[in-house]
Amino acid sequence: MNRYLTAMLRSSRLSEPQLRIARLRHFTIWAALFVITISSIGEAKATDKHSIEMFKLYAHMKVLDSKMYICLDKLWTLESQWTPTSRNPKSSAYGIPQLLNMTETNPFKQIDLGIKYIDHRYDGDSCKALAIHKKRGHY
Repeated sequence: MNRYLTAMLRSSRLSEPQLRIARLRHFTIWAALFVITISSIGEAKATDKHSIEMFKLYAHMKVLDSKMYICLDKLWTLESQWTPTSRNPKSSAYGIPQLLNMTETNPFKQIDLGIKYIDHRYDGDSCKALAIHKKRGHY
């Protein structure tokens, strides 16, 4: 009978702590993301749909909060369509987050810098950054 139970039920039935399962899932997700990132560094500059989805997955793993990620996705879709080589013709903004004077060409580092900027400027609230973008046209 035990073999027909889901892992979650089996672990609670055997008194295995749920925290241990959560940690294992978290580690597995991070390990998978690491493998995807490492295996695609050579092709990361491409702007095909597959690469953009990897950038979004990476950003979601960095943000962790689903609501904040949804706002971040909308914000950076408006800014650059998640294209790491996107340039603003009216300013020095560049990359996925369209930061001024950005010189970083690695899209994953661009995402890190964009999240760091939002953390500093908007207390980590990408929804605030999106609201400002809707008012001003930039954040």
